[in-house]
Amino acid sequence: MTRILMAQINTTFGDLRGNTNLILKALLSARANRCSLVMTPELSISGYPPNDLLHFSDFIEANEKALNEIVLASANLTLVVGCIRKNTGEGKPLFNSAAIIRNQKIIGYYDKCLLPTYDVFDERRYFEPGGGSQTFEHEGIKIALTICEDIWEEEIALYEFNPLDQLVSDHPDLLLNLSASPFEAQKIPLRLALAQKVALKLNCPVLYCNQVGGCDDLIFDGSSFACTSEGLLDQARSFQEDFFVVDTKRLPTSKNSKENSSKELYEALTVGIRDFFHKQHFKKALVGLSGGIDSALVTTLAAHALGPENVLAISMPSRFSSDSSIEDAFKLAQNLGIEIKKVPIESIHAPFLELLSPEFKGLPEDVTEENLQSRIRGVILMAFSNKLKHLVLSCGNKSEMAMGYATLYGDLAGGLGAISDLTKSQVYELSHWINREKEVIPTSILTKAPSAELKPNQKDSDTLPEYNLLDPIIEAYIEGHLSPEKIALKLKIEVDFARSIIQKIHRAEYKRRQAPLGLKVTSKAFSVGWNSPIVQKWA
Repeated sequence: MTRILMAQINTTFGDLRGNTNLILKALLSARANRCSLVMTPELSISGYPPNDLLHFSDFIEANEKALNEIVLASANLTLVVGCIRKNTGEGKPLFNSAAIIRNQKIIGYYDKCLLPTYDVFDERRYFEPGGGSQTFEHEGIKIALTICEDIWEEEIALYEFNPLDQLVSDHPDLLLNLSASPFEAQKIPLRLALAQKVALKLNCPVLYCNQVGGCDDLIFDGSSFACTSEGLLDQARSFQEDFFVVDTKRLPTSKNSKENSSKELYEALTVGIRDFFHKQHFKKALVGLSGGIDSALVTTLAAHALGPENVLAISMPSRFSSDSSIEDAFKLAQNLGIEIKKVPIESIHAPFLELLSPEFKGLPEDVTEENLQSRIRGVILMAFSNKLKHLVLSCGNKSEMAMGYATLYGDLAGGLGAISDLTKSQVYELSHWINREKEVIPTSILTKAPSAELKPNQKDSDTLPEYNLLDPIIEAYIEGHLSPEKIALKLKIEVDFARSIIQKIHRAEYKRRQAPLGLKVTSKAFSVGWNSPIVQKWA
């Protein structure tokens, strides 16, 4: 009988002491649960992805010391630990590796063969590809190793060779995959389907150990699992640390993986916010609460992630703010149990207009006067942030970010874009899900027409297409990479209309470069993984 503990841990970039302690804690849990083998996620000592920390020699040396400490703590256990390894041969100076440790000795390494260099990944910048397969014996079982991308060739077919082809002839009894696979919608069932293909190819079960937690704009869901070619055998908890025990002699019968896209999205954003704050030792969030849907959702997420006592909302009405919006903001704050302050901006806005009126004489009012209000609010939020040491959450959504419907130095002010990868349609969908059992977000917020309320009777639809028309175009272009012609055909719209939206997306690129970091929850976000030139003529 072999009992394996999969250490689904929440690592932090460069926190070698904290990450090592998590691994040592897993060893204690393994002993308590009569496990003889422990596996950790990819690069679990350094945290994934460590990026340019890998250029510093003292960082590499500190990783080696941490690995040695883990080795010394491994008495009577076998470990497979994701780590950095120096390359003493030609090529890049490092390997993305897994150390195989047995009873206080390193008995071998497996070096990751396939190094992704696309979307959010840039591993070829730092690592040399490994040379081939690796197996080891443990309690009479032949165990094969892969690291994350090594099994994805079955799905994406990007590389010159497939490491699994080499493993077929090794006839392993079990495959361990050390992973750091970021969350995105529909990713969890996709991983399981991929692992089933791998299990069928190798004719053995697959144990997939994934990282969990927020890391800058990336969110890792964990969701580690054991499967055969026939389906899921057992699965760790999602979006939280878990020491997950698998008994190779008593694998449970196949069961279904439960999936609720709204619940997953809510949990992902909650973890992303919580870890962004906690890993930087921020405690309290500050949100400009307008009474609109976006700030309502961000405030709700923040209250859940950090606790209502750690969220401060600021209502900053102008002459154009409706009474109902102000009432909605205060009602939401009451529902969530958070503190809210009212700071009217009219006494600031009016002098600004008076100051600028001689310079703008004879020119019609336009977006300039509207943006002044947004920038005043940004200044107020940042003043509260500086004085109270609260971190500002920006409330812009993906639809607004795509179209440039956001004000530089105004509503783009903040330390984190909590919903910048959700289209407006997704914002509504998630908000309705939050209200599925009781009214958290006031119903009037969900039913009124979206408006920035920066001029009389303003609606988003005055400037933007209706979101049910706009959002599918954004998704098809940004996430699907479709041409205007293909988008028009797919969505049954005029190609000139599709082209006009795409042109606006690219014209807003300079704004997005100055926007706060945004949490990634789709296959392509306007933060990490998006790299479009500002000055270009293609679009």
